Amino acid sequence: MKTTPNFNSYIKKSITENWDRDALTDYHGATLQYRDVARKIEKLHILFEHSNIKQGDRIALCGRNSSAWGAAFLAVLTYGAVAVPIQNEFTTEQVYNIVNHSEARLLFVGDVVSPTFDAECMPNLEGIVYIPDYSLVMSRSENLTYARNNLNAIFGKKYPKFFHSEHINYYIDSPNDLALINYTSGTTGFSKGVMLPYRALWGNLDWTFSVFGPNVPRGSNVVSILPMAHMYGLMCEFLFEFCAGNHIFFLTRLPSPSFISEACAEIKPAVLIAVPMIIEKIIRKKIFPSIQSKSIVMLMKMPVISRKIKEHIRAIVMEAFGGNVYEVMVGGAPLNQEIERFLTEIGFPITMGYGTTETGPMITFSDYKDFVSGSCGTVVPHMEAKVLSPDPKNIPGEIVARGLNVMQGYFKNPEATQAVIDSGGWFHTGDLATVDETGHFFIRGRIKNMLLGSNGQNVYPEEIENKLASMTMVSECIIIQDCDKLVGLVYPDMEEAYAMGFTTEDINKIMEQNRRKLNESLPAFSRLKVIEVCHEEFKKTPKKSIKRYLYQRAV
Repeated sequence: MKTTPNFNSYIKKSITENWDRDALTDYHGATLQYRDVARKIEKLHILFEHSNIKQGDRIALCGRNSSAWGAAFLAVLTYGAVAVPIQNEFTTEQVYNIVNHSEARLLFVGDVVSPTFDAECMPNLEGIVYIPDYSLVMSRSENLTYARNNLNAIFGKKYPKFFHSEHINYYIDSPNDLALINYTSGTTGFSKGVMLPYRALWGNLDWTFSVFGPNVPRGSNVVSILPMAHMYGLMCEFLFEFCAGNHIFFLTRLPSPSFISEACAEIKPAVLIAVPMIIEKIIRKKIFPSIQSKSIVMLMKMPVISRKIKEHIRAIVMEAFGGNVYEVMVGGAPLNQEIERFLTEIGFPITMGYGTTETGPMITFSDYKDFVSGSCGTVVPHMEAKVLSPDPKNIPGEIVARGLNVMQGYFKNPEATQAVIDSGGWFHTGDLATVDETGHFFIRGRIKNMLLGSNGQNVYPEEIENKLASMTMVSECIIIQDCDKLVGLVYPDMEEAYAMGFTTEDINKIMEQNRRKLNESLPAFSRLKVIEVCHEEFKKTPKKSIKRYLYQRAV
């Protein structure tokens, strides 16, 4: 395994070099400069030290994105403890399971989730710390109570004149030291704790510097949309941005498309990291209505004028994302084909990445200049990846990957680890893909989602869903199997339906027309027998993937 630099040195270097720059802002709230973050880290280190927290001890964090969450996470990492970020959308039962399973000694909780927790359900915790002000919600340790009650006095005694960058002294990590345990969302049962060492964090950080470093100037504004307890948001929107000396704005309420647009207009981010659903909704709700006039449609068809019209539309779309983005990177799910085609036709800098929690997260990515339609990019630095197929270009096979980014395994679960990491060190992702002659990967679906068609052929529901999602009045959809039939479940665009005065019967007729048109583009064995209209949005994971298992039927 390649020797990698000390990861915490990047945090220290950024704080030192950007001491007086703005670092973390709660949108429409307070701002912490890099020196303020350093002070908070130092105070939390004092709290950990006086509470007898040792290197390698687990410290859990559960709360929505905020400056205080970010500073606490950095404090855990730079102390040498093991961070256990927990998604605040998890149920209380899931949180209890994770805290107990990880043997966390402390739990940091946010303002929303704090009142919901019962400390008695986490009997081994020594304390619960309130994230907004680091006050104690609960303490079972006299040392912890004393340290928190006297924290300012202890800090003042340690630094009687001032606290400056030369006082920073962070844990010097080794590549295979455990940095964090990130519990997967899971679909059913108990989520698994992914053990990510510092080498995995560095491998991902080095990739982000190679991609965004030359194109995102130091001090740039960025928006944190994704949950930081998820590796995609944690690495791409927080750790890289902080180590690069950028100014991170945390959205302080549910990141709806309209709220994100509002924030982008004000913040003017230099890069935007998101899941496809957010980008799709912004394009459909804010862009399409303004450019679908008859005159623009006519002009788009005129070769001489078309280029200027596309440039004009591109400027409108750029402005919708703040007008300053180098590129918009999406991941976590496929981008809708209609939206992707529209953005690429106007020359908008859109691109797609692919990865897993187990690879912290990146496996493939290409800059927008090398973006290939439908692809999730080529293999990132420090990683290898291949498709297990006799004909990887034409026959989908499982993606396997190995390299610096791959986890050590699942915490206290060697059986699950052995099931996904083979003797050659290849991590089996469970995702199906093809790869072209240029090395661009194309995700075809999940192995566990694959269905068996009426003639025994493999059916990849994600590919059908991508086509259906581009059709009239379709907001969300999934394909399921009901005995020997393939059924499309669709949640219509109800906002548009109400605006048009459509009845339930009208919507059903539109969906039947969609079904017939869709089936014309599909082989016989993967055609839909029916489309059923759902009247509520589908339940989703924190990264906005539909929880498919809730909608399966007995086959």
